[in-house]
Amino acid sequence: MPYRELTMIDVKEVLRRWSAGQADRQIGRETGIDRKTVARYTGAAERLGLVRGHEMTDDDAHAVAQCVQSRPVVAPSEEWNEIAQHKERIARWLAGEGEARELRLTKVHTLLVRDHGLRASYDTLWRFATQELGWRKRTETVRVNDAPPGQEAQIDFGEVGRLVDTAGTMRRLWVLIVTLCFSRYQFVWPTFRQTTEAVCEGLDRAWWFFGAMSRSLVPDNMSAIIKDPHALNPTLVDAFLDYVQARGIFVDPARVRAPKDKPRVENQVPYVRESWFDGERFLDLDDARRSAEHWCREEAGARVHGTTRRVPREVFESTEKPVMLAAPDAPFDVPTWVDKAKVHPDHHIQVAHALYSVPNRYLRKHVRVRADKTQVKIYFGTELIKIHPRQPPGGRSTDASDYPAHKAVYALRDVDALLAKSKEKGVHIGLYAERLLGGPLPWTRMRQAYALLGLCQKYGDGRVEAVCQSALAFDVINVVRIAGMLKSAAKPTSPADSDGKVVQLPPPRFARPVGHFETLPRSSKKEGV
Repeated sequence: MPYRELTMIDVKEVLRRWSAGQADRQIGRETGIDRKTVARYTGAAERLGLVRGHEMTDDDAHAVAQCVQSRPVVAPSEEWNEIAQHKERIARWLAGEGEARELRLTKVHTLLVRDHGLRASYDTLWRFATQELGWRKRTETVRVNDAPPGQEAQIDFGEVGRLVDTAGTMRRLWVLIVTLCFSRYQFVWPTFRQTTEAVCEGLDRAWWFFGAMSRSLVPDNMSAIIKDPHALNPTLVDAFLDYVQARGIFVDPARVRAPKDKPRVENQVPYVRESWFDGERFLDLDDARRSAEHWCREEAGARVHGTTRRVPREVFESTEKPVMLAAPDAPFDVPTWVDKAKVHPDHHIQVAHALYSVPNRYLRKHVRVRADKTQVKIYFGTELIKIHPRQPPGGRSTDASDYPAHKAVYALRDVDALLAKSKEKGVHIGLYAERLLGGPLPWTRMRQAYALLGLCQKYGDGRVEAVCQSALAFDVINVVRIAGMLKSAAKPTSPADSDGKVVQLPPPRFARPVGHFETLPRSSKKEGV
């Protein structure tokens, strides 16, 4: 089987189970991760000094992941690659295609060695056939005993009929059925949706109905819970994995088209439909939910169960409830996970139509994002790199420290920082910048302030300081004029020599004489009047 690098949430799940006291073999069996892989992560946790019994943080998971994953990937052996070239041929022989019957694996090895020059051993062929082709997959079934009290609950979705929603539309009505395996006490939650949010809401309602919580779940292979419905290595939806981690529940999903994996709840769908829904009239979804809760407590829970020959509610209250986990106090905030969110050139990612900033070193890379109702957490690999408050659609959360130092002021329109930078260049440069940015809407003139700072870099702070002093004296607030004065290469008067005085600028090249502007004297006649 090819090497699979565990993500942050996978590593955290392994550490959570290890902290709960589970052995490596049990963790591998219940999570679908190879036992040797589990041992590497638990061994790394012990080497890092982590102790069992305490809650593992994101930093702990990141440290363990780095300790294990920072090594080269081992390539398949030459014998394995040689056998892989005949994969389709081996599959046809084992399936009996084109032959009178299925060939034994020993015969397949003989034919490959004799006719195709195979040099790999039979043991390597056996491992390839079992791992890559699913050869000799077990199909035997046995009668499984019920789990101990409070240990297991099986859940399933089933359609019971149709119901009118608040908009007056006739919709299909589904029920989430939660059955406690030991007592057979069950809870029914009607809903119009089969989403992860609906499953988490229904489970929380079930725990409040029971007043307790089971230690493990056996769910149906529904897409709201299972991301990859693999028979041997199922992968949970990240949001649901967050839920079971928050509740402290372990999950063992049923296989695809394997109703015997959850027999305690599988046959309850027709029972709920026929005994509770059929023949009833409900005003709306809330009315159906109230009716279903009453039916679970007073009818289904008070009957004598056909298999156990005991009353489910009595068995639950006397034997099962005392050993179950405590029910949650508040509903779970179901998060949204976003895989491969790209950090755009503007240092932001988009999640649910809102923007969140990411540090500059992750520019143009892909990150994973967890967003709930209050927070947005951003991960790069297994490392938590940023936390933002949740924003509504169209909103933006920007941290100035995520920008490069020379771009943060412009990006955030920080007028005060721009003024402080101008004052560092010189007193009159700062005063000139204050005149530029004074008045309403100062960010509309920030380009002129940046141009003034650019002149300092080009001509030097001293020359720009002198020209700004002269320009302020004549109330010339125009950066283009300042640039023209500096470009004319006229040496300005030193501000130290004319401190407190009006500085006279050099005369222009084509200035007219003063006499040109003199007015004619008044007539004597007019003076005598």
